[in-house]
Amino acid sequence: MKSRVLVTDNLSAAGLEILNSHPDIELDVRSGLSTEELKAALQEADGIIIRSGTKLKADILAGQRRLKAIVRAGVGVDNIDVTAATKEGIIVMNTPAGNTISTAEQTIAMMMSLVRNIAPAHASMKAGKWDRKYFTGSQLAGKTLGVVGLGRVGIAVAQRAIGLEMKVLGYDPFISADRAAELGIELYRDIDEMIVKCDIATVHTPLNDQTTNLLNKERLAKMPKGARVINCARGGIVNENDLADALESGHIAGAALDVFVNEPPEAGNRLIGQNNILLTPHLGASTEEAQELVALEAAEIIVNFFVKNEVRHAVNIAPVSASEMQGVKRYIDLAYRLGLLLGQQSEGQGIKSVQLQYKGDVSGRPTKLMTSAFTCGLLHLALGDRINIVNSQLMASERHIAVQESTTKDSGDFTSLIQATVETDNGKVSAAGTIFGNEYLRLVRLNGHQLDAYLDGILLIYRHQDKPGLIGHLGTIFGKHGINIAHLALGREKLGGNAVAVVNLDSMPTEQAVKEVSGTLDVNAVDIVKLPTAGAGLPWLGL
Repeated sequence: MKSRVLVTDNLSAAGLEILNSHPDIELDVRSGLSTEELKAALQEADGIIIRSGTKLKADILAGQRRLKAIVRAGVGVDNIDVTAATKEGIIVMNTPAGNTISTAEQTIAMMMSLVRNIAPAHASMKAGKWDRKYFTGSQLAGKTLGVVGLGRVGIAVAQRAIGLEMKVLGYDPFISADRAAELGIELYRDIDEMIVKCDIATVHTPLNDQTTNLLNKERLAKMPKGARVINCARGGIVNENDLADALESGHIAGAALDVFVNEPPEAGNRLIGQNNILLTPHLGASTEEAQELVALEAAEIIVNFFVKNEVRHAVNIAPVSASEMQGVKRYIDLAYRLGLLLGQQSEGQGIKSVQLQYKGDVSGRPTKLMTSAFTCGLLHLALGDRINIVNSQLMASERHIAVQESTTKDSGDFTSLIQATVETDNGKVSAAGTIFGNEYLRLVRLNGHQLDAYLDGILLIYRHQDKPGLIGHLGTIFGKHGINIAHLALGREKLGGNAVAVVNLDSMPTEQAVKEVSGTLDVNAVDIVKLPTAGAGLPWLGL
């Protein structure tokens, strides 16, 4: 029986030809559908390919029992309710590679047009003027470009800028120093240290809680007077009102934007009326080549899904049967939490590699799923909701983070043990966890210290010398600040030596409380780690 594939947005002829010519695919091309028409059409479709025009929200996806796959011909899935799709058992896949070069070229084109005043000079000429002195610009050679985010597009921009004889600085919390050096990029772990040196700053990160308003009033003020800003990534990474203020004051000499918080921008958007700004209507992927590449990739993805049962570039679920999931989901949760723990412990240090060891009974289960879950947790701070159990290995690979796993039936003191070691530019951090009974997740080793800590909620990691009274002093400080200790686990090397306490707290400690604890004699370091609450599900698995 043929699989029926619905296409509701413009797709290049090459992509349609792949679908139309395949003997196992029935192609249905319909555009301009109303909400009700789209819901009805999906009732008769096994899969759908869309671009940005079609909105697949929860009300449209609800009750779609036949629909098995959504493929977005492009990177962003903002127009798809991924959570709703997951709940309905629909795989969501995208085409992350096709837009890279076009978006990078758009960035370079806007940067060159901005510094050479191409747009206003053109408008002046069209008005019959000849104002050569008025449009004197700057050359890019010798200028310093700061690239915020060294993913696929950021690296492509950096490589092209180096070809223009620019000095390239890069901010990324996770790419290793060795990889940055190999690319010819001067790497920074602190964006504020980099931004003060940039003649031009360009952003290439996903939009999430960590990157929203990343370039704001304070950071724009830190840039050298006369600097310029470019955003071809996502609207909202650069605060639009703060940028308008900086342009009006003259501190920022110019800006080029291809993306906006609201698209199209609302009529009252202050940036529209600025003279020293270059604006384009989200054209980053709008090249013939990019559109053909994403169309070809989208067509191949959906054909291989139906014909070969292949799940490629999925953003919402892992390829695993229901029976396998029942036996492995607690271990997936354990691996994810260990990843979150070590991701927060290694933040800003540049991750080079990961070594995972599965010991005992867990070694006979689908360890690749656990490795993917661990990687999700490890990179969550950098990538937020973009990373999931399916794409985490790809995301790590793009950042040249080597993730290796090994298994052994020997587990030592535990029935099962997951042990993780993360190598960073500053050394190694490690942790090991197990499951007590059928559901209790435990941290049993942290950087060589043996302990028994809960892997949930708010953790305070308290590194200190093993001296009498320090643990009691910790309790006294938190008691004074009204912070309840739910559980405390202690590990030490030897009597009087280095020790670590992992303290589960019922609420986030105040800055003052942490400051008092950190300032105590014989305390070496205090870290706060935030983990999901006990029993919380994994949203990208729908569990």
